[in-house]
Amino acid sequence: MSNQHRILLVEDDLTLANWVIEYLEDQDFNVAHVARGDLVEEKLLSYNPDIVLLDVMLPGLSGIEVCRLIRQHSNLPVIMLTARADEFDEVIGFEAGANDYVIKPVRPRALLARIHSSLKNQVVPEQNSNEIKLGRLEINGEANRVVFKGEEIELSTSLFSFLWFLASHAGEVVDRDTVFKALKGREYDGQDRRFDVMLSTLRKVFNDDPQSPKKFKTVWGKGYLFVADAWDE
Repeated sequence: MSNQHRILLVEDDLTLANWVIEYLEDQDFNVAHVARGDLVEEKLLSYNPDIVLLDVMLPGLSGIEVCRLIRQHSNLPVIMLTARADEFDEVIGFEAGANDYVIKPVRPRALLARIHSSLKNQVVPEQNSNEIKLGRLEINGEANRVVFKGEEIELSTSLFSFLWFLASHAGEVVDRDTVFKALKGREYDGQDRRFDVMLSTLRKVFNDDPQSPKKFKTVWGKGYLFVADAWDE
């Protein structure tokens, strides 16, 4: 039993929580549950989970606030549970440091796949070099550190992994299927927009005009392009 992955579920809907706990325990996970956001920090210390399933709307502290607190001291995988599918929630969630999200009503197999994927991909994929330098952008893969124009940029684990992958393929158009296989360990399903949202977030972080992007481009029908010579300014 000591080899079981520990999951902390933060959900105030007790009917949903009980269902998720029963399902995940049947899948040989060890699950702890709290129903309030302001109880998470204490539970993290006592339970030491491997992954957190975190509802967005919570009493005490919201899921977004809890995620930001977790990211202050940990790269623990966080999967947000949200009843809203619009881009606003996705952007805020990723900017807060979430690794993934699941839209309610929760589908058992989809949830299980996201959990396995997040646990598998905690570590930034290995590359041939630990450092990428392009113009005024410096990325250190070993330290998970990003510096642009002499200032350190704080990124969530997911955003760092995506940036590193794009930068390591600078000048190439990488399709969504390639990105999903590399960073999520599965094929693109034709609907998941997570990397489109993350690209929008990176544009915001690096002040890349979304109406006329120079650093991060979307090539319609093909994929994403990290522009190698756009980082000298």
